[in-house]
Amino acid sequence: MTNSLNEVIEELKTVSGGERNNIPLPDDVLISQYEKDMGFSFPSDYRKLLQEVGNIYYGTIELLSVTADKEFYGELSTAMKDAISIGVPESWLPICEDNGSYYCLDQQGRVRYWTGDGGSEEQWPNLASWVKDVWIDGN
Repeated sequence: MTNSLNEVIEELKTVSGGERNNIPLPDDVLISQYEKDMGFSFPSDYRKLLQEVGNIYYGTIELLSVTADKEFYGELSTAMKDAISIGVPESWLPICEDNGSYYCLDQQGRVRYWTGDGGSEEQWPNLASWVKDVWIDGN
């Protein structure tokens, strides 16, 4: 069964009970500047996820932060450097850090899991599937 991104975003908002961290959600201007600074383009589904649930903390999962000053805990720019240092391919975009391992978007829009020991076979066909299977149902 395939879930749409809109459906899983609404489900995540419901199951989280409104729990959010104190990091402001990024707008289009901030995301565009962030992309420019990092030299990385974000897929439209990821932009939507950041803008709508980028500060939801549910279970043990939360998205990496995209902020203007890049100094919040779990900042994407820092995580990207750390992920690359343990072997995550530079073409992959980390979206979530999990105890030194990373969930990343690859160039085909799949979410791939990379452990500190190296690559993993775990993957999801898109962000909606990852949000549902890992963030919502995995908690």
